[in-house]
Amino acid sequence: MREIVLIRHGLTPWNEAGRMQGRTDVPLSPEGIAQVRRWRLPRGLARAQWATSPLCRARHTARLLNAREVRVVDALVEMDWGAWSGRTLASLRAELQDAMIENERRGLDFRPPGGESPRMVRARLARWLATLETHGAPLCAVTHKNVIRAALSLATGWDLRRDYPQKLARDALHRFELRPRGDLRLAALNESLLIRG
Repeated sequence: MREIVLIRHGLTPWNEAGRMQGRTDVPLSPEGIAQVRRWRLPRGLARAQWATSPLCRARHTARLLNAREVRVVDALVEMDWGAWSGRTLASLRAELQDAMIENERRGLDFRPPGGESPRMVRARLARWLATLETHGAPLCAVTHKNVIRAALSLATGWDLRRDYPQKLARDALHRFELRPRGDLRLAALNESLLIRG
């Protein structure tokens, strides 16, 4: 069994505005940089290996966490929001009304025009996990909300048709256990990264 630790990148201007970023390469905001500088990793991760999404907000977050020898992994990139990139969920619900409600009810098969479904994100994440060694040092990965949700779905069978019982905290890491053949199990959600003083 190998520990996989997922961390969501720091805030960006689009996060602050509630806009869906997807593959748009939006950098961290000044608040996002300050946010990540307040984070501290648990001591047990001092010798972890590191991976990151190719998007600059994730790579910058990894640098601010003093990650060394970081591997850029395409499978960790955010869900592609297609034609909805840059939009807010509220504006889409107001514009599309019943069609948006029906799309959201599809759970793993929700899909924006020209974009990815959560099921597609989950499949690419699963393919990458299956290539990893299931023993050795923990692996910390800086990634995105929808990739973490995909991992949670893989680990628990959650179909995204309703909210997960725990909301994913922003200033937190999420621990999973990787077992043979890429089998993923949830170990702990929402372990705080904030400095306690």
